[in-house]
Parts: sequence; structure tokens; C-alpha cells
Amino acid sequence: MVDKTTTQGDDEHSEPLDSGRREFLKKSVLVAGAAGVGGWSMSAATAWAAGSDKPEKPEINVGFIPLTDCAPIVVASVMGFDKKYGIKINVSKEASWAGVRDKLLNTELDAAHVLYGLVYGVQLGIGGPQKGMAVLMTLNHNGQSITLSNQLREKGATDGRSLKRLIDNDPRDFTFAQTFPTGTHAMWLSYWLAAHGIDPLRDVKTIVVPPPQMVANMRVGNMDGYCVGEPWGARAIADGIGFTAATTQEIWAGHPEKVLGCTQDFVRQYPNSARALTMAVLDAARYIDEGQNRSDVSQLIAGKTYVNAPAEIIEQRFKGVYDNGIGRRWKDENPLRFHDGGRVNFPYYSDAMWFMTQQRRWGLLRTDPDYLAVAKAVNQVDIYKEAATQLKISLPASSMREVTFFDGKVWDARDPRAYVDSFVIKA
Repeated sequence: MVDKTTTQGDDEHSEPLDSGRREFLKKSVLVAGAAGVGGWSMSAATAWAAGSDKPEKPEINVGFIPLTDCAPIVVASVMGFDKKYGIKINVSKEASWAGVRDKLLNTELDAAHVLYGLVYGVQLGIGGPQKGMAVLMTLNHNGQSITLSNQLREKGATDGRSLKRLIDNDPRDFTFAQTFPTGTHAMWLSYWLAAHGIDPLRDVKTIVVPPPQMVANMRVGNMDGYCVGEPWGARAIADGIGFTAATTQEIWAGHPEKVLGCTQDFVRQYPNSARALTMAVLDAARYIDEGQNRSDVSQLIAGKTYVNAPAEIIEQRFKGVYDNGIGRRWKDENPLRFHDGGRVNFPYYSDAMWFMTQQRRWGLLRTDPDYLAVAKAVNQVDIYKEAATQLKISLPASSMREVTFFDGKVWDARDPRAYVDSFVIKA
């Protein structure tokens, strides 16, 4: 895979996790109060926020789902990155992606850690009530996985090819779970299955399950496999109920995943707040990607208030240390990334267009939209550029990038209709 860019937690763990979190908070006070965190001095940032660009809405409610990739939102709030830019981020743990969508639409949430494809599903009216949406930045690349049950392994299915053989020769119904119909996990799962000759619309049944409930549902036999963000892939292995058949970075190395999303109404009404929020989260993402900080961040987000899972399970894949549960161990070359010099965070139009092509491919969109026009309306490239420039973060030369997937197909965004038509398996 080549990416060409032009520039259910466990209560018994609560005490040690809370202790680690307290230690992290002590460090946070020291870090956030020091001059030059993330390349900024506190006085300079405060002066900027107090001028004509002062945030119109000083308190911003931001939702998140308990997943490892909620880290930039949590760190921005807990460590005081928000205060540097004249705002206060109030984080809100949500139960499901549908709940996140509903709270964004009714303004209970101002913004959220949210699935890329969910934002576009709402924008296009195929993921709930139609509403003008906005992507302020990409929060992370990589870090999701496709988990298969141990029952499938016992029948010889350990990868895509052997799963195809099993499905072809076993007449029973096979069920796979994803987290939201227009979301990223649905697209990764469908792409992976189809690349191995399994039609996700005809050969298997798919259901929607909130991320923290995946492990429990597989444990009681509600599905044969699922696609979700960490730590719920690693947790299935730790609990002895499943194994990792594929990581999403194997499908598309450097793929976009969660975004900092909001409504277009929020951007229009509070443009300075939107930029300040982008800066705070961008600064936090940069902090997380400094390697020495990941252990502490793992301890922080492991707590009950956030992901509610053992820190050691989070930290392994957070650092790119993988064990697929059936004998393969490796240091991933494309692990979960939150910044990578800004390459993660830029809201490429072509990334958004790819998700729309997959929504079209699987019949969620009945006709082809004006892919580029929709992407330009949603992805707030100008706001991101302003925020990144203030933080001295480099920008790519183009808002488009070319990608080669694991099956050899190339996505370059120049002809999205032809790209959709090129797939043999589709709606």
C-alpha cells in the first residue's frame, strides 16, 4: 500500500488506572504551564486569543466514544491545551455513534470525535436527518482491526481467503458487525470482504453494534466477526474469544479514521471558536505523537471516565506492538498516528471523496454526488490552514493525495465515478 502525498471495561483495574491517571495529571500541570508547549508560549497564545480573534463561545462541548483514538480530545481538555487558545473543552463520553450524531444535530454537542463516514452520511442525508456538516481536521490515521471469532478459527478461517472458502462451503448465515452504516468501520469491513470475493451485501449479514459492546456480543455468539477501533480488537484476544484477521492499515496504510466534526452552523456562528478548538486539538495530537508521552496518555485514557479498559491492552497497539492472537507478533510500520508532522491532520478532499465512493459502491447513495464539491463544502481546509500556520505546522502542497490499496487498486480522485464502476463486487 503506497500513499503518495505531495509534501466493558473491567472494574478490578480501576484503582491502578486511577492512580496512573493522577500521576499523569500531575505531569500535565507541569507540561501545560511550561513555556513553549507544542512550540507555543502560554503568553503568546493567550494574547492571540484575546484580540479580534477571541473565541465567540468560550466553552465548547465535545463528545467522544470510548476508543483509543479519542486521545487528542481527552488530552486537549485534561492537559489544558484548550486554555492556551482561550476556550474550555468539556468532554462528554457517548454510548454510540448514533448518539453522537443526534447530539450534534440538536446542539447538545458543539463538536465531536466522530467517524469520517458518519459526517458525510449526515451531510448527504443517508446517515440520519440531512444537515450541513463540517470536518475541522483529521484526528488519526490507522489503528482499527477486523476481528474473527475463535469458532471460525477452529473451522480453518484465519484470513480473508480461508474465510471465503468457509463461507462458500458452509450453508449457515454468517454475521459481521460494524459501528455505523455510513461509517469508517463499515467501509473497511466491506472493502476487505469484497477484496477476498465475499459480497458483504449478499454472502453475509451485517449488524450495527456500538464499539464498547463488540467484545460482549462476540462472547455470546451474536456475530462471527467485527470491525472496530482499538482497544476492542486487542481486548478480544486478551479475553480469549477472537483474533485479528487484518488491521485497517494493511488495507490502506495511512488511512484517515476519526475526525473533529461539527455542523456548518457551528462554524458559521463561532468561526473563532472553531479555529481555537482546531488549534487545541492539533496541539494535543502533536504532543501525543512525541513517543515518550504515549505510556502516560495510555494510562490517562484507560480510566473509567474515558475508555475504561486495562492500560496495558491500550498501550500495546497504541505503540504499534501487535499480536494477532494466533501466533504472529510484529512491530507495525504504520501504527496509530495522531500527528506525524501534520500529515495526519490535514483534511484532504480526496480522503472525503473516497468515503463517498464507497457509500455509492454499496448502494447507500443511489446516485453519484458532485464528489469534489461536497468535499469542499464539508472539509474546512481554510480553518485548518489558519490553525496549522499559527502552530507552525507544515501544510501539503495539494488538498488531494493518491493512494494504492492492499488489493492493488489505485485511488487518485480524478474520476470518482469510474472508480466506483471499476469494482466487480458492488450494489
